[in-house]
Amino acid sequence: MVMAMAMGSEKVLLLDVASNINRVPSNYIRPITDRPNLDKVGSIDASIPLVDLHDVTGSNDVSQQIGRACEDYGFFQVKNHGIPVEVIHKMMQVSREFFSMPQSERLKSYSDDPSKTTRLSTSFNVKTEKVSNWRDFLRLHCYPLEDYLHEWPSSPTSFRDDVAEFCKPVREVALRLLEAISKSLGLERDYINRAIGQHGQHVALNYYPRCPQPELTYGLPGHADPNVITILLQDDVPGLQVLNNGKWLAVNPIPHTFIVNIGDQIQVLSNDRYKSVLHRAVVNSYMERISIPTFYCPSPEALIAPASELIDEDHPCLYTSFTYGEYYQKFWNRGLAKETCLDLFRTSHYI
Repeated sequence: MVMAMAMGSEKVLLLDVASNINRVPSNYIRPITDRPNLDKVGSIDASIPLVDLHDVTGSNDVSQQIGRACEDYGFFQVKNHGIPVEVIHKMMQVSREFFSMPQSERLKSYSDDPSKTTRLSTSFNVKTEKVSNWRDFLRLHCYPLEDYLHEWPSSPTSFRDDVAEFCKPVREVALRLLEAISKSLGLERDYINRAIGQHGQHVALNYYPRCPQPELTYGLPGHADPNVITILLQDDVPGLQVLNNGKWLAVNPIPHTFIVNIGDQIQVLSNDRYKSVLHRAVVNSYMERISIPTFYCPSPEALIAPASELIDEDHPCLYTSFTYGEYYQKFWNRGLAKETCLDLFRTSHYI
């Protein structure tokens, strides 16, 4: 009865109940046909590209490597990205400290209103989803910093400084990667930066508690990202898996590197030359996990469409134009799903 009352509380977070249970509550259990099948997951360690960004702005070879990774995987890892190790360590440490605070302190940031630009919540969309995800998260808008910094939690005391110090260089990496992707497509270096309008940047602090029955649930189920590009910092606990050639593959962490994946908007801008791929987060029974994705987004009013330079008789235009705000609304209403929203905007959908 205590468990039921806790799970039914309006503002309860998963981490506040997960440590006191030995079975997954029924609202987290996936149907048999939609479970992780963890014994059938392979490893991608030997094949996912690891790109050295040391000379990303001046090297054709680096942009070609990134282009091949976008075409073959939709994912790659980066090293020599320019973000200091101490900045990474402080970001991970302050994230742990935030989720370790007393419940009363954490809940000051709680909201189930997705329009809030700073909010702590659980699962994905608690108002519409039928099955919950084994995750709590703190999502922060972080560009321009001065517009949002005052909204962020003031505890731990170093939170705002440490997160701001992390967000600024990650944005610089995102801009360099978007230039390299534009270049790899044969477009002007600043094409994608111009196409997405006034840029948005969000960061999520994802907390995945230990799970007594990880085979029954997900941290996040298979989905593609709706944004332009995602840059992921992980701790040393595995959990990210990517769908490649119909098989789920585990992407194990490499210290001080970042995982990069392209989102749906790159797939549209590239007219399907590059693919936004499905990925998921699984959980385990032995250790909590923290992941920190940075989502780089178009402005809501940005008009997204395939680049005209990538359209010809052999490569017809595959998408109608749409605003990012229109796209994201459909993504949010649909929830995390293996079928992306892209098909709703294909030209064939309107014939």
